[in-house]
Amino acid sequence: MLFSSMIFLWLFLPVVFLGYRLIPGKCRNVFLTLASLFFYAWGEPVYICLMLTVILINYCFGIFMDRYPGHKKCHLILCVAINLLILGYFKYYDFFVVNLNRVFGSGYFSLKNIALPIGISFYIFQTLSYVIDLYRGEIHVQKNIIDLALYTSFFPQLIAGPIVKYRDVETQIRTRSLDSEKTAYGIKRFIYGLSKKVILSNTLAQTVDAILGKGVAELSGGAVWLAILLYTLQIYYDFSGYSDMAIGLARMFGFELNENFNYPYIARSVTEFWRRWHISLSTWFKEYVYIPLGGNRKGIRRTYFNLSVVFLLTGFWHGASFNFIVWGALHGAFMIVERMGLSKWIEKNRVSRFFGHVYTLGVVILCWTFFRAGSLGEALSWLRVMFMGNPTGEFVYKISNFTDRRMLFLTAAAILFAGPAQCVFKKMKQALYNERQLYLLECILQLGLLGLCIMLLVNNTYNPFIYFKF
Repeated sequence: MLFSSMIFLWLFLPVVFLGYRLIPGKCRNVFLTLASLFFYAWGEPVYICLMLTVILINYCFGIFMDRYPGHKKCHLILCVAINLLILGYFKYYDFFVVNLNRVFGSGYFSLKNIALPIGISFYIFQTLSYVIDLYRGEIHVQKNIIDLALYTSFFPQLIAGPIVKYRDVETQIRTRSLDSEKTAYGIKRFIYGLSKKVILSNTLAQTVDAILGKGVAELSGGAVWLAILLYTLQIYYDFSGYSDMAIGLARMFGFELNENFNYPYIARSVTEFWRRWHISLSTWFKEYVYIPLGGNRKGIRRTYFNLSVVFLLTGFWHGASFNFIVWGALHGAFMIVERMGLSKWIEKNRVSRFFGHVYTLGVVILCWTFFRAGSLGEALSWLRVMFMGNPTGEFVYKISNFTDRRMLFLTAAAILFAGPAQCVFKKMKQALYNERQLYLLECILQLGLLGLCIMLLVNNTYNPFIYFKF
């Protein structure tokens, strides 16, 4: 069930929202848990048992760690291993089988063609944060399985994040307040997120898919460049829009989730980009992989090694394919180069800072080529055309075949609101995150955006979410 679907907007959300406010406070966690499980079962009825199994496993190991502190480490290792095995089986089994067959011969191992459960990467990482933080003594054991189930399955951020660490919502699960200000702010964030997704991302996605759906031999270098540039905007508005909707929905039910994006395309370095992009994932890897490996405390070579490991895993987390691994490895490589001295040079003066913006955008855009491609070979073929032109010299489709006034206008708006406008007009950003005051003009704008989103959704069935497949 998509947030931008009619069934969610007109049935599920109103029923859950009203029901949550009508039932007694002590029953609200049970109600939200059941609603969240129903939400997940709507799209993945087969895998609801898998999610319940994951919840039960982590609940039991949490109890074991609390009752038998002398065996805490053994319980943690076993619990983490089971979680990773579940994730590995459903997400990476066929990837390893395909590559083992290349080594040992075709058909040596059999494929299972396992359908990837929606959101498994997100909720497995959340349960891992629970047991790891419990082992570290940073949180208290959750003895109420309903409350742990709510943390794991909470529908606003269940299937595409942001990844929520248990310690950030531990108190909120027990008690939280509802008021008109939180509700109004939640509705505002949801509408802005929905607008990002429906008005900008969906429209850009149609052009991207139209271009890259052609054979690479039929495209000019300019057409492929256009597709990757538009995809750069599409994925930002798709994922940041979803995060805005998740944060808004959570606020409507009294939860405060951390921000997941902070205008990443205005970053001056790849390092800064990752402080602004998918913040919940980058901080998860920092806290549970990078720092335990030693972070930057064990010398420069070990730091480079740790960064390489983190970004290889970041790429692999996104998908069981070599193009995702290369995408992560490239980001890690540029972060190492920046630590070698490039970052200091970028901050030297105004000219070098401008270069930093250009360099960062260039790296990010080229890396998105690997992210968007269906395989490593496809990504390399796109890059070849982008930098060397079409080798056949007889391409059919040029930039002009995919552009019109509407697309150009929306592209300009997408570029403007991806950070430049917020940097120039500071009050625009302040108004977006203002939780205490609503302006009449802003309310009118929100109603207009909501109406436009509904019109577009009614008239168009094209409504994908990129991060659902991760």
